[in-house]
Amino acid sequence: MILEIFMSVCVLSGGFFAFVAGLGILRLPDVLIRMHATAKAGTLASGLIMLAVAAGFGDASTVARAVAIVVFLLLTAPVGAHMIGRAAFRSGVPLWPPTRIDPEAHIKLGVKKPPENDRP
Repeated sequence: MILEIFMSVCVLSGGFFAFVAGLGILRLPDVLIRMHATAKAGTLASGLIMLAVAAGFGDASTVARAVAIVVFLLLTAPVGAHMIGRAAFRSGVPLWPPTRIDPEAHIKLGVKKPPENDRP
């Protein structure tokens, strides 16, 4: 009984955070903020669902696979989001006007021309 409640809470919480990550992609203003939302909320959602899977099945091989999935996501999701954000910045994707940019960022990253809304 308690295990089923715990699993239900984990799966529902994971579903909620997956919904929030999807909503963040649709509603947030620029690519950098969108990548932040998907990396954080998506990883948390997957981790909660894998926690429910590990608790539900309980055998060693399933728990090991769930832990491996969570570790893999924790290692790759932030790196992937960073690379997508960096590629977007380097290719000149317009950013949200309140976003502050380091005046020397285009030089440090090897961008030919600074983004259009680059302000001092």
